[in-house]
Amino acid sequence: MAETILGALRRFNRWVALAVGASLLLCAGFVLLDIVLRRFHASFGGTDEISGYVMAIATSWGMAYALSELGHVRIDLIRSRGGPRLRALFDLFALSVLAATVSLIALKCWPVLERSILNSSRANTPLETPLALVQWPWMAGWIWFAIASWVTVLAAAALLLQGRHDAVHRHIGITGEIEEAEAAAVAALRPENAR
Repeated sequence: MAETILGALRRFNRWVALAVGASLLLCAGFVLLDIVLRRFHASFGGTDEISGYVMAIATSWGMAYALSELGHVRIDLIRSRGGPRLRALFDLFALSVLAATVSLIALKCWPVLERSILNSSRANTPLETPLALVQWPWMAGWIWFAIASWVTVLAAAALLLQGRHDAVHRHIGITGEIEEAEAAAVAALRPENAR
């Protein structure tokens, strides 16, 4: 069941990544069009502001995808010298610390949004963007990242308790230099690679 949950989480995060990528492409097109218009002494104005908002929202939503794809950086100096159980424990510890940190960030997003709502805050720019419009999806991305992190922690802990260290590694591990070298050596020894 844990692997089913992690698989569903990964598929959902891929869809989120596609949506985030599409929004970044649209934003890049908008900026490019504004640059072309400047050659004709015209401009939309505010493209730098809008692209900053899109980047903040894309970052908060994209982090859960990076988690699913094992894209977060981790130092594996000690971890790589242990056996499968120790590596799984280190991976679970690292993920738990990440989940706790992200949860704290997600909790701290609400006071920022709340203040913007209460004060009807607007950006100090020519667009005067209502900040709550930007902060809602930004906060939602951080909340989703926290939820995805804790679901991953719980599923990985279940796999660890079942003694499925290979599954833990597959879902929350990292590929270190030693593991990459071992995989390359095994691939080189395969009969189809011999000449």
